[in-house]
Amino acid sequence: MSLVTAYFNCGCPASAARAFDEVPARTVVTWTAAVSGLALNARYEEALALFSEMCACASVSANSSTYSSAILACSGARALRDGRRIHELVLKSGHGGDLRVASALTDVYSKCGETDDAIGVFESSEELDEVALTVVLACLAQNGSEGSAFELGAGFYVDPNMVSAVLGEFGVGSSYAFAKQTHALVVKKGLDSNVFVCNGLVNAYSKCGDIADSVNVFIRTARKNSVSYNSMIAALARHGRGHDALRMYVDMRAHGVAPTDVTFLSLLHACSHIGCAETGFEYLRTMSEVYGMTPRAEHYACVVDMLGRAGRLREVKRFVEGLAMTENSVEVWQALLGVCRIHGDAEMGRRAAEKVGGGGPGVRGGVCCDGEFMLCREGLEGEGEGDEADEGERGTEGDWDELGRGREGDTSIPSGG
Repeated sequence: MSLVTAYFNCGCPASAARAFDEVPARTVVTWTAAVSGLALNARYEEALALFSEMCACASVSANSSTYSSAILACSGARALRDGRRIHELVLKSGHGGDLRVASALTDVYSKCGETDDAIGVFESSEELDEVALTVVLACLAQNGSEGSAFELGAGFYVDPNMVSAVLGEFGVGSSYAFAKQTHALVVKKGLDSNVFVCNGLVNAYSKCGDIADSVNVFIRTARKNSVSYNSMIAALARHGRGHDALRMYVDMRAHGVAPTDVTFLSLLHACSHIGCAETGFEYLRTMSEVYGMTPRAEHYACVVDMLGRAGRLREVKRFVEGLAMTENSVEVWQALLGVCRIHGDAEMGRRAAEKVGGGGPGVRGGVCCDGEFMLCREGLEGEGEGDEADEGERGTEGDWDELGRGREGDTSIPSGG
C-alpha cells in the first residue's frame, strides 16, 4: 500500500496502478489508497470505476476514508448521480455522521448546484467544522441564495478563511446587497483588518458594479500585498478606468510590492480598453525581461484583443503566427474570434472558430463553431456593412493560410503603426 501511495504522491498514477495490480490480497486500506490517489490526481472517472469494483468485492467493506475519497472524485467530475448513489451507501453503512464524509457530501452537492441537498447534509451532521460551513456558505453565495448564506454565517463563528471563500464566489453581477451584508458581518466579527478579507471585499464590490466601495476598502487596507493591488488594478480595468489602473501599478511599485503574472494580465486588459497598445507591449517586455515571468496563454489573448481593438489586424495575424503551438491555445483563438466580430472579418473568423472548436465547422469540444461563425457573419452583413465585409475577407484570406502552425522562434512583438 505504501508503494501505491508513494507513486500517487509523486504524480505517477500509471506506476501506482501497476503497483496496485501486483498486490495479491487487497485490504480496504489498499483500495482506499488507490481510490484516493486517483481522485487527488484528477483521474476522477477511474477513481469511481475502481470504487465500484471494490464495492463488488464481498470480502471488503468501505470505510469513511474510502467514501470520502470516492465523493471527492464525484466533486471533481461533477458527477451528481454517482454522488447520490454513494450517499445512499454511506447512510446504509452508518458512516453518515463522519465529519469527513459529511464535508465531502456537502462539497459535491455544492459543486453540482444542489443547494438544498448541501444544506440538508450540513444541518444533519452531528458535528460541524469550519470547512463544512465554508463550503455551504460558498454554495449559497454561488447559487444566488445570498440571504440564506448571511443568516447562516451570522449564527456561527466565522473566521477570515470562511469569509474569503464566500467572497471568492462573487461573480460579475452578484448581489450588491449581499456584499454590503457580508461587509457588515466582517466589521461585526472584527475581521475588517484582515488583508485577505479586504482583498475579497475589493473584488466582490467591483463585480457587483460598485467601484467606489472597492476603492474605499482598498484605501483602508492597512498592509496591502500583491493580491490587494492586483484586485484593485483588475477592478479599475473592469470598470473602464484603464488609466487609473496603470497609475495603481506605479503606486504598487512605489510601495515596494512586487507584481505577479496576474498583475500584468490586468494591466494588459486595461491597455486594451484604453487603446494603449505600445504601453501594453512594454508591460509584456517588463514581465519577461525584468521579472523573468513566462507569459501564459491568457496574456497572449490580451495582446490579440489589444491589437484588434486598435485595428491593427495585420499585426494580430503576425503575432498569432509567431506563437509556439503550446502558446497558441484556445484562449488566443477565442480572443481572435472577438476581434473578428468587432471588425467583421469573416475569413479570419471562420479560421478562429474552427480552432476554438478543435478544427472544422460543427460542434467540437463543446463549442459550436458554426454558431460562433454566424456571430461573425452577423457583424459582416448587418446594417449595410456587406461591402466592407467582403473587402475584409479579401484583405486577409491569403495571409492566413499558414496561421496556427506555431512557427517557433518568431515571437517578435509587433512594432507601432
